[in-house]
This record gives sequence, structure tokens and C-alpha cells, in this order.
Amino acid sequence: MAVAGVSQEVYYEIQIEGALDSDWSDTFSGMVIYARSETSPILTTLRGPVLDQAQLRGILNKMWDLNLKLVYLKRIPQNIR
Repeated sequence: MAVAGVSQEVYYEIQIEGALDSDWSDTFSGMVIYARSETSPILTTLRGPVLDQAQLRGILNKMWDLNLKLVYLKRIPQNIR
């Protein structure tokens, strides 16, 4: 349980359709970015820590602004980071 006013960093994995290279990392809050070209369509995975829901919303808003198609969003349990 989180204490009010204290952010707990949580890891997320976000997958989008299309290719982004690692140069986009700063745009998406420093998340690690890698594309899988062997899939059809090409899928890009972003993975990393998110401080709070506001930061997650900001990441998703940037995807929306760039017209990127969200495939899935998954919170990663602490024990498998």
C-alpha cells in the first residue's frame, strides 16, 4: 500500500505497432525501446519505470499525439524486472 504523497516507481511494458528506434527514449521518459522486425506488423516495445499515473498518462498522450497504435500495456511485477 502506498503512502499518500509518496510515489512508488512501477515498471511497465508498452507495445505499439510500427518501428521506433532508441533515439525516442527521451521522448518517452527514458524508457528502453526496441523494435521487433521479425513480426508482421513490426512491433516496438517500450519498457521502464513510471513514477506515477500522471507520468503514464503523459507517455500514452505522446503516443496518441504521434498517432501510434497501442497493442498492449502491462504492469511488470517487481520480481521479474
